[in-house]
Amino acid sequence: MTPEQKKLFNIIVLGLGFMFMFTAFQTCGNIEQTVIKSFNSTEFNGSGYTSMSIIYGVFSASNLVAPSVVAVIGPQFSMFFSGLLYSAYIAMFIHPYTWSFYTASVLVGVGAAVLWTAQGNVLAINSDNHTIGRNSGIFWALLQFSLFFGNLYIYCAWHGHEHITDKDRQTVFISLTVISLVGCFLFFLIRKPDPDMSSSEVTESLIHAEQIEDSSDSSTPSSLGSQAVDAFVQACKVSVTKEMLLLSFSIGYTGLELTFYSGVYGTCIGAMTRFGEDAKSLIGISGICIGIGEILGGGIFGLLNKNNRFGRNPVVLLGLVTHFVAFYLVFLNIASDAPLAPEAGTNREAFITPSVGVALLCSFLLGFGDSCYNTQLLSIVGFLFRDKSAPAFAVFKFIQSIMAALAFFYSNFLLLHWQLLILIISGILGTLTFFLAEWKAQSLRETDYSSI
Repeated sequence: MTPEQKKLFNIIVLGLGFMFMFTAFQTCGNIEQTVIKSFNSTEFNGSGYTSMSIIYGVFSASNLVAPSVVAVIGPQFSMFFSGLLYSAYIAMFIHPYTWSFYTASVLVGVGAAVLWTAQGNVLAINSDNHTIGRNSGIFWALLQFSLFFGNLYIYCAWHGHEHITDKDRQTVFISLTVISLVGCFLFFLIRKPDPDMSSSEVTESLIHAEQIEDSSDSSTPSSLGSQAVDAFVQACKVSVTKEMLLLSFSIGYTGLELTFYSGVYGTCIGAMTRFGEDAKSLIGISGICIGIGEILGGGIFGLLNKNNRFGRNPVVLLGLVTHFVAFYLVFLNIASDAPLAPEAGTNREAFITPSVGVALLCSFLLGFGDSCYNTQLLSIVGFLFRDKSAPAFAVFKFIQSIMAALAFFYSNFLLLHWQLLILIISGILGTLTFFLAEWKAQSLRETDYSSI
């Protein structure tokens, strides 16, 4: 196997590992609030929105130290141990208690920061300037297959169920826990890239970059403690660069819309009694449609646009237009109180007679638009900060997760039309600032990127 084939193999294994893990976790997040409403236990009074807000809040704070963890134990073990925390969170739903629910939320927030920082590091180490777009697309498409398989299972398991019983819940979450564990162990198949010039520079920079550039005693061997401190300092420095400050608005938007499509919109569909007795199982079909949109977008803009001939801006603009069409249709089709409705659901109409077909079309558009943003953000961050990949992706996830935490928090209180207004305003701002960052990247394409 040539060095290039080995790197491609690593990207595929990385994508498959995340596909299994997030088949379980994203399905869990999609049905979580609906499942919690069906609980018949006086020992449990948690909120799915609150749990996800805790996860993303802790996720955000933990991103400040995640590069240090990856620097000390390496990306492979970082992903494995973080994956175990995801599995524990899913397993908690088999016999849920309020204390275990919120404790697991905190732990998975910590694990998420380490997991995604390590993922960004593996992606950058196994890519170069010519393959970062392709590899981002491959990873994103494989990851989004998780939405297809997990939600297809939910549809089949809950078809015709107006109420989710304890047995229904336990069967689903035992299966999801096993699927998550399979993804954890797949990470051990990732191989260390052959030591060529680009990969060795990337690996070295993860631990020693700031020492080499700034420190007068760079020849002194670093202890594990100093490696951790170096990684933290790098993350702080990356976060205040002009490029990252510009990208922070578009990254923040992806956090807000992540909350909407992964937690709020599925809950809205399940709460619409005018969709009939299969409204609960439609949550699964909605997730499948989101996944199809994500996979299609990842394939088109990652695999088929290898040379990035037209730049990233047209793709991001397409994502904005797609999302705005989706938001408008959701506004017309879904009742404004659907995110906050009790288990019995809402019998209200919006501005048109509720249509299952329109609801599922919106799911597809939400997924397609999300892939437009995320594939291009993964590509530009990996491109601009390839020599500091772990700190850069830690900052990426810090911004994204803190906005997702904020969105899950206000989802407990705001009606649907107010949530859509927030998404529209942040989407416009994020797209304009992405344009500026991409133009800056284009102007630097022929220069030495190690100075960034």
